[in-house]
Amino acid sequence: MIEDIFTGIPLGIFLSFLVGPVFFVLLETSAVKGFRAAMVFDFGVVLADILFIGVAYFSSYRLIQTIKNDPAIFIFGGIMMLTYGIISFIRLKKVSKKIDEIPVEELIKKNYVGLFFKGFFLNFINVGVLLFWFMILITIGPKLELETSRMITFFSTVLLTYLVVDIGKVLLAKQLRSKMTPANILKIKKVISILLVIFGLTLMFQGWFPSDQKLVKKALEKIE
Repeated sequence: MIEDIFTGIPLGIFLSFLVGPVFFVLLETSAVKGFRAAMVFDFGVVLADILFIGVAYFSSYRLIQTIKNDPAIFIFGGIMMLTYGIISFIRLKKVSKKIDEIPVEELIKKNYVGLFFKGFFLNFINVGVLLFWFMILITIGPKLELETSRMITFFSTVLLTYLVVDIGKVLLAKQLRSKMTPANILKIKKVISILLVIFGLTLMFQGWFPSDQKLVKKALEKIE
């Protein structure tokens, strides 16, 4: 059990520093809306991870093959993320025209339920996250002898470590909150929207050019 815990800690740290849409939105949420809002967002992200781990653990070989070989799944996820980014940017463009009339409180208002589902949604539509957990399961599973108790210990350690490191990131980002004027908040939100568009396009390209998925495929082929 101790060995499984020490195996999971480095992976949790690595996962927390993976640069993706969730990484940037988490920091933006902390800087603009504060610690509690950022953690609610992060809990949504973790829920999606738990769901993906469950799918990876209980899914059949046929499902793994379908995800591995079907580029449409990547394209669909990319379109969803791209659309979300574009809509967010357009809304911010409209808001920026009357920026002087908007109080800071309006820009940083907190909808905790919305933030939770935002975190879940951003992680869930990224099919690469599901493939990541498949790859981890295929690589680590045999070493854990596929024992349910050991698997639970390992993945719980990974996610707990991920959350602990994220708390550190959130606290650091929170230090910028004093500089959050309406203009600065809008600039940050626009940058995040553009990044979401870029990540969405990247996900779509993975579907259009399957050769970019060779590393994941090689890992998945280990179960054949």
